[in-house]
Amino acid sequence: MTEAEPNYGFLDSRRLMGSNRYFAGAAVTLTPRGRAAGDGRALDAWAARVRSMAATLGWSDPMPLIDRRSTGTFLVFRSPPDLQMTATELSEWAWERAAAEAGEAAFEIAHPWGDDARAALAALAAREQRPAIAALRAAAARRGVSLLEDDEEISLGGGTGARTWPRAAPPALDQVPWSVLHDIPTALIAGSNGKTTTVRLLAAMAQAAGLTPGFSCTEGVFVRGCAIHLGDYSGPVGARTVLRDSRVTTAVLETARGGILRRGLAVERADVAVVTNIRADHLGEYGIETADDLAETKLVVARALGPGGTLVLNADDAVLMAAVKRLPHAAAARKALFAADHDHPALRALREGGGATCGVRGGRLMLCHQGVEREVGAVAALPLTLGGAAAYSIANLSAAALAGLAMSLPVGAILDTMRRFGSDPLDNPGRLERWYYRGARVLVDYAHNPDGLEQLLRTARALEPSRLLLLLGQAGNRDDDAIAQLARTAAQFSPERVVIKELPRMLRGRAPGEVPALLHQGLLAAGLPPDRIYCEPDEEMAARGLLAAAQTGDVIVLPVHTREVRERIHAALGAATAD
Repeated sequence: MTEAEPNYGFLDSRRLMGSNRYFAGAAVTLTPRGRAAGDGRALDAWAARVRSMAATLGWSDPMPLIDRRSTGTFLVFRSPPDLQMTATELSEWAWERAAAEAGEAAFEIAHPWGDDARAALAALAAREQRPAIAALRAAAARRGVSLLEDDEEISLGGGTGARTWPRAAPPALDQVPWSVLHDIPTALIAGSNGKTTTVRLLAAMAQAAGLTPGFSCTEGVFVRGCAIHLGDYSGPVGARTVLRDSRVTTAVLETARGGILRRGLAVERADVAVVTNIRADHLGEYGIETADDLAETKLVVARALGPGGTLVLNADDAVLMAAVKRLPHAAAARKALFAADHDHPALRALREGGGATCGVRGGRLMLCHQGVEREVGAVAALPLTLGGAAAYSIANLSAAALAGLAMSLPVGAILDTMRRFGSDPLDNPGRLERWYYRGARVLVDYAHNPDGLEQLLRTARALEPSRLLLLLGQAGNRDDDAIAQLARTAAQFSPERVVIKELPRMLRGRAPGEVPALLHQGLLAAGLPPDRIYCEPDEEMAARGLLAAAQTGDVIVLPVHTREVRERIHAALGAATAD
């Protein structure tokens, strides 16, 4: 902490503007610090003060929760959706008072209201409250129309049925064109790995059906395949951008855990929600300490499902399926299941009840819907599986197919897309792209965690290379053990050459050179000979160095994490292919 920063008694105080881990709807969360943060009496006093003040202000029961974790404590309560700024002030004031009563005297006081706290909070609420927006929210709910709100704009409906106004100038109820407002079919795609590929597959299925899909993902926002914005739009901003585009008839929204944890779900309603898998990644952030925590976070997407909505799940993922059973909002949803084996017991049971399933039987991908079983094709013949080498792609194909069925897309469009998607490297940019370069095969992927890298390297080894060459790097927001695990995963496949790259735009609190040093140490500790390890401080130069070393029969694995670098590598690979 610098001298200029105020030394308040909390590390973080945030609004969760939509459904979240704790509640179906808006909430606020505060992370206290100091000695009192571990004092159960102080925490209980915070909760009592929040509940008492909320009642005094005329709010419904905020249901305050104290979530104590080894990495910190999180104080959360439900807030009125139109009074979230006031709710954060209430939370901070309640904690300051509770900490002071516990003898904590080291912090500055941000809310020196004393006995006038009720009057101060009531005045804040009066300034923040927007009766016109509250009236719109109630009217939209009565008509079954979604409302999206952020700090700048408010919108009703979705896509072709949406209208947007400045938040500072909402329309009167009689000025709203209710007759033209409507929601559009919407899918939320969550999970640790495979989200972007599943999003692109589902959008391609919708486009093959003659619709105008809009989708958001870690690569940007796209409408009918054309980029509208580039960058990471896998959070609330991307979702709102798609749903406010008047051209869009179907929305497919990548929903990353970061956006859920920081701001909650952006959308109120969805027709289908997919959770691809759960892998131990990003642990230690926002109180997520275990894979079970991560599963519960990703399953927040099930809160958006209406009575007719479908939750698409990976039945092979034991952590995910256990979480579904213990979360009422997930357990109650209608299910569609996929697995590697189409005769998995859970899939068989679901089919007997008339549910939709997808999986492999006898080397062929099978899709069952409304009691009718269809053969998609031989796994090895589906381009996305790379001749069957990329077995993990089957899960992405299956998840997208089941989501497409849940959105009532024509079966023919779904099957045709599955049979062709991936035949062009740019069908799925940055995800298992296959190129040829000077007699070598090149795989360009994202592979941002140990599981993703293991699947990619397993695919590379299945191609029986004469040599395996690997680009290796990691963002700085993983702990030391996670970075070491990435290195151990790489070493497990005995690459003949590894070039460790620096990611200057992804240091995320680390010092330059720190992550490459940890990866280097991890490779050596895992037994990779030092003469196989090289370091390069620039991602593009690292990738080009591996391409320069290409020999006939090599497989070169390039997990590229920067879009601009990937596009320049594309140009080099494309030029070589043209030659």
